[in-house]
Amino acid sequence: MASIPVNGSRLIELDALRGFAVMGILAMNIMAFAMPEMAYINPAVYGGSGGIDLATWFGAFVLFDGKMRGLFSLLFGASMMLIIARADTNRQSALDLGMPARSAAATHYTRMAWLAIFGLFHFFFIWWGDILFLYAVIGSIAFLFRKWDPARLIKWAVLGYLAGCLLLSIAFGSMIMLKMEATSAGANAEIVTDYQELIDDLGVDPESLDEEIALHKSSYFAITTSKLTNDYMALIATPTIMLFETLPLMMIGMALLKSGFLTGQADRSSYRRFAILGIAIGAVLYALLASVLIWSGFDTIIALNIQMGWSMLPRLIMTTGYLCALILLIHRFQHSALMARVAAAGRAAFTNYLGTSIVMTTIFYGYGFNLFGEVGRATLYVFVIGMWALMLLWSKPWLMHFRYGPLEWLWRSLARGQLQPMRIR
Repeated sequence: MASIPVNGSRLIELDALRGFAVMGILAMNIMAFAMPEMAYINPAVYGGSGGIDLATWFGAFVLFDGKMRGLFSLLFGASMMLIIARADTNRQSALDLGMPARSAAATHYTRMAWLAIFGLFHFFFIWWGDILFLYAVIGSIAFLFRKWDPARLIKWAVLGYLAGCLLLSIAFGSMIMLKMEATSAGANAEIVTDYQELIDDLGVDPESLDEEIALHKSSYFAITTSKLTNDYMALIATPTIMLFETLPLMMIGMALLKSGFLTGQADRSSYRRFAILGIAIGAVLYALLASVLIWSGFDTIIALNIQMGWSMLPRLIMTTGYLCALILLIHRFQHSALMARVAAAGRAAFTNYLGTSIVMTTIFYGYGFNLFGEVGRATLYVFVIGMWALMLLWSKPWLMHFRYGPLEWLWRSLARGQLQPMRIR
């Protein structure tokens, strides 16, 4: 097992991978910023299911859907493991000198508590699609496995992931059974009522879509009030559902850091083999799932099953392929100016992630430029490319003068209970 670097030096692999992930995640999140929520899952709900819009959805679904979030989760587990290892080393050094020091547990759970607070603020006061609160909750669980060796972490992560895939497929598959029963001849009135309530809850009827669009084209106060009064249960539902994906991915990230695989210490042929097989197999399976949705006539129940259950296994396969391909790419171009900018964007990933939410909600929501529901699916990628450019432009110059991104500094200072040095002297 490779040793975890604890000397505080930057790891180009982690920084650049995080940069690619924070940029790539916008390629899917842009739909959630600019259109009704269910448009993310089913293009026929809103945003078009034909021509260039269908091609855009197909490409984004196959190439990006869930994979960048998967990379983010892997990297969160790896970064968490790195911080824990460094906290253990610093504590031991302090104890050897007869000085008091915080335990790794205190360091970790303080960081997770503040991350949860950031997540709650993000969810209620900026954008509903927050991932920080989820990571804080699941990261608190992942800490329990910090002492496991890589093989054990991988084994139980894969088993847990597959179990989650099965459970979610069964749970959401029950919706298909409900629809079949409700739409069959002579269906029981109670079954029909249950199915109609399900459809109403999904909010895909024209009236619900109009209400959602009107809300997001209204004032900041109205949008925030709606989240505070109507959406708070998502803070329980999301970690419960996403536990089956996020915890295993964090555990895999912990294992890959411990083994040295994440920092490029494995044989190059292994990265190439996993990259080719993972991306090829994952893309084919995703293309098949997209074809199933098209064949179904863009049935929303089928779309939910694809998103929540059926795509989990190909998502893991393709995320692994991307990880290996990007490690090869990072090593090949690690001294290039562009890779330095990607790595800088990754060092400031927290700021870039929240900053993206602020920029995009300002562009699309009513209190900003009021473009919600008005931009076609393909045209949205103009905004994506613009935001990518912004991330690459500001991050490196900032980090030439400062040790951390603005929010990274704030998180670090709050977690440590004192202001951290910011300017590079």
